[in-house]
Amino acid sequence: MYTDYRKYLEKTIDEIKEAGLYKNERVIVSPQGAEITLDTGQKVLNFCANNYLGLSANKKLVEAAKEALDTHGYGMSSVRFICGTGDLHKDLEKKIAEFFGTEDTILYAACFDANGGVFEPLLSEEDAVISDSLNHASIIDGVRLCKAQRYRFANADMSDLEEQLKAAQAQRFRLIVTDGVFSMDGNVAPLGKIYELANKYNAMVMVDESHSAGVVGDTGRGVTELYNLRGKIEIITGTLGKAFGGAIGGFTTGKKEIIEMLRQRSRPYLFSNSIPPLVAAAGLKMIEMMTETNELQDKLHHNTKYFMERMLKAGFDIKPTQSAICAVMLYDARLSQEMAARLLKEGIYVIGFYYPVVPKDQARIRVQLSAAHETKHLDKAINAFIKVGKELGVLK
Repeated sequence: MYTDYRKYLEKTIDEIKEAGLYKNERVIVSPQGAEITLDTGQKVLNFCANNYLGLSANKKLVEAAKEALDTHGYGMSSVRFICGTGDLHKDLEKKIAEFFGTEDTILYAACFDANGGVFEPLLSEEDAVISDSLNHASIIDGVRLCKAQRYRFANADMSDLEEQLKAAQAQRFRLIVTDGVFSMDGNVAPLGKIYELANKYNAMVMVDESHSAGVVGDTGRGVTELYNLRGKIEIITGTLGKAFGGAIGGFTTGKKEIIEMLRQRSRPYLFSNSIPPLVAAAGLKMIEMMTETNELQDKLHHNTKYFMERMLKAGFDIKPTQSAICAVMLYDARLSQEMAARLLKEGIYVIGFYYPVVPKDQARIRVQLSAAHETKHLDKAINAFIKVGKELGVLK
């Protein structure tokens, strides 16, 4: 059987390559940062990491992780309810709840698990999920695992959301779910209006803060801070793998009864090892640092504004953003790969995004700004974009 199946796979892979959609992985041999080293020996500036606050190689986080290795060992070798719960896990859950102004928190191995494990324990076929059309794949997969009725509204379209809420009145409980920042476009969900509609049509709200926590809001508390809704949203999911140190680990934080039910019935929580103690220790240090000062958030916001203004002035087609994500629209998949390859030769590490990661004919290069970037890094990237853009006919 595998002989025939291998031929099928080889043919499909060849078709992916011919369509210009094949994904190559570049190998990094240095710590994550503004400047990184590839296995080719080339040193490049990284503009496509989720390292929004520049904490991935932060010395304080590294030291906290090293100390936890000495005091708590390498791993827990168990799921939480058997013998996988440590004091660092409980401390981190408490600190995350304090950070977001919520009542309780539950940790997962990743936010993909948090989103995958939130819907099925809470909702049944009597209930409804109303989901934004551009929500992350983990939300889509999580919704598929539950039996609730499914409604979908166009991205950030409040008129469409209201129509779906009207239709969902036939169900018992209703949950609106949205990304805080949509990872491919960089736009922020209109959470204020979503909250108003939720109150009007008796619905709950869930927000994935993965790309917004640490980034959006004056102190990086995410979209609930931006819209003055801290503590008012029923469910927030997020990750430790982006702005919060860039390692691994996810969480769901929100109303205490919801978190309690997830501890009892959320399958990714019940059947996956708890995160390593060193990750929890670094997470605690990260929250301590973010509570003490807004220096990193302020620098990130400055860098984003600086980069966006100059790229727009140069003539690039860029989607509006309130986040640290800058989507440079190219529309053609091959062009996005060619431009990314040429930018790498100029010392700028970016990746072309194309179908199926984004819709067909919506290819782009997603630039992600970081507090680790200095002005000289931004200028080098902008100049490289302009040079390559002119060479490829993107700019006139």
